[in-house]
Amino acid sequence: MGRAYQNRKESMAKTANAKTKVNGKYGREIYVCAKAGGPDPDGNLSLRGLIERAKKDQVPTHVIEKALEKARGGGGEDFSPARYEGFGPGNCMVIVDCLSDNPNRTFGDVRQCFTKTKCKIGSPGSVSHMFDHCAILAFGGDDEEAVLEALMMADVDVTDIESEGGKITVFAPNTEYFKAKQALTEAFEGIDFEVDEIQFVPQTTTEISGDDVAQFERFLDLLNDLDDVQNVYHNAEF
Repeated sequence: MGRAYQNRKESMAKTANAKTKVNGKYGREIYVCAKAGGPDPDGNLSLRGLIERAKKDQVPTHVIEKALEKARGGGGEDFSPARYEGFGPGNCMVIVDCLSDNPNRTFGDVRQCFTKTKCKIGSPGSVSHMFDHCAILAFGGDDEEAVLEALMMADVDVTDIESEGGKITVFAPNTEYFKAKQALTEAFEGIDFEVDEIQFVPQTTTEISGDDVAQFERFLDLLNDLDDVQNVYHNAEF
């Protein structure tokens, strides 16, 4: 079988590890969301949207059910959100969102990722003011006017709408997420959201090159290896 088999074996292991990581992040987020707003997706819109995203990312049903069952039990860990900001390689801006049951440990772990890659962790608000906290909904279509009309009729505060390559992307303030999604679902029967999430979108980008690119990739790998890290947002442009 030789080297080709070994490469494939390593590739499969890497994919399996990455999948386990994704499942773990969704499991934790579903548990926290269900514990905070109730484990019934019909009565907890945040949970319903999260479960839909998890299924699209091919998270197994048993992972979702285990997280919901854990939340119904009322016990378990007490996770809380934590957000860290700072400057990455090439002075790009970075936001790290976490769910932690031990904030001191999480801060230490995240700070170490910054330190190991010669980056600088900042104080709360040091870079987030340069990002827009947006709800992003993308789906197949090309009738931008019909989409805008449906959103305006529902009194949704739309930030922007883009239409490109047979796909429409709607940007709205994060507080308008549920209203925007409901308006689109009611206006367009059978709508299938390719993107359905809330993100930090950078207002400007910072171009990085040379050694900074490799350092930035190492920085992201270190952060993504931490169980407490849920999402990493940045404005780096290669």
